Amino acid sequence: MTSATTQSHHQAPGAVGNTIFAGAARGAGLVIMAVLALVAAFLIIQALPALSASKDDLAAVDFMRGKSFAGYVAPLVFGTVLSSAIALFIAVPLSVAVALFISHLAPRYLAHPLGYLVDLLAAIPSVVFGLWGFLWLIPRVEPAMAWLNKVAGWIPLFADYQAPAKNIATASLVLAVMILPIITATVREVVLQTPRLHEEASLALGATRQEMIAQAVLPFARSGIISASMLGLGRALGETMAVLMLLSPGDKINFKILAPGQHQTIAANIAGQFREAYGLSVNVLIATGLVLFVMTLAVNSLARWIIARRAEFSGAR
Repeated sequence: MTSATTQSHHQAPGAVGNTIFAGAARGAGLVIMAVLALVAAFLIIQALPALSASKDDLAAVDFMRGKSFAGYVAPLVFGTVLSSAIALFIAVPLSVAVALFISHLAPRYLAHPLGYLVDLLAAIPSVVFGLWGFLWLIPRVEPAMAWLNKVAGWIPLFADYQAPAKNIATASLVLAVMILPIITATVREVVLQTPRLHEEASLALGATRQEMIAQAVLPFARSGIISASMLGLGRALGETMAVLMLLSPGDKINFKILAPGQHQTIAANIAGQFREAYGLSVNVLIATGLVLFVMTLAVNSLARWIIARRAEFSGAR
């Protein structure tokens, strides 16, 4: 009895709960890894017939128009990267500005509702964003795009605009709105972890609040901002319905972002073609999905590497 009592006294409080929690967390991590491995295995197995098919076999797939697999997927990869890059170019500055306003500039009565509204954007289904872009955004951006084409149409980037504005630029605008809450929420959490002493030291040296943000907050949050941007990029790469509803598809590799019928993304192409696909055409679409899977995995792995590499400076752990 004495030995058992002594042993119970020596046992750390909550040791059993900690052990159970650690085991559950480890099991959840293993389950996620197993699911990811199964998805990768499925994609590879289903993609192999397309990747190993001869040119004659691929010629029987109608939507490939006699192209090799590399020739077919290259414009899709380009369109996916282009739309995501434009969305990131628009969303990152806006997200950082909103995150800094909520965390350091806005009064408390305004910061909390604004933060809630930004987070609420993440809960809106992508098909709703697609409808909003198609019914509300396109008519309102058409005059601006027509003016831009008239003034700067000699630049290939703004050449060959045609109404309606179902082009990669409009799709990217909607993508920017969709990834804004992800980037904003991550950046907001990072900048809130800026050491208070750093901020007070900057203010004590005579800096204004805006100068303090530039001197103390942004350098601390730099790697966190990069990581948030990479997470937003991963979200944009895989978006399907909004792009499918807004973009007039094409198979070109160019930077004419205002011209319709030029670009298409991998995810939207799969959604548009899969319903009528059969036989080898299904394997071709799954093979393009494998390419997208690798791209997304690479982007998220890079984001995690950035976080791990500078976690002690970024505050993102």
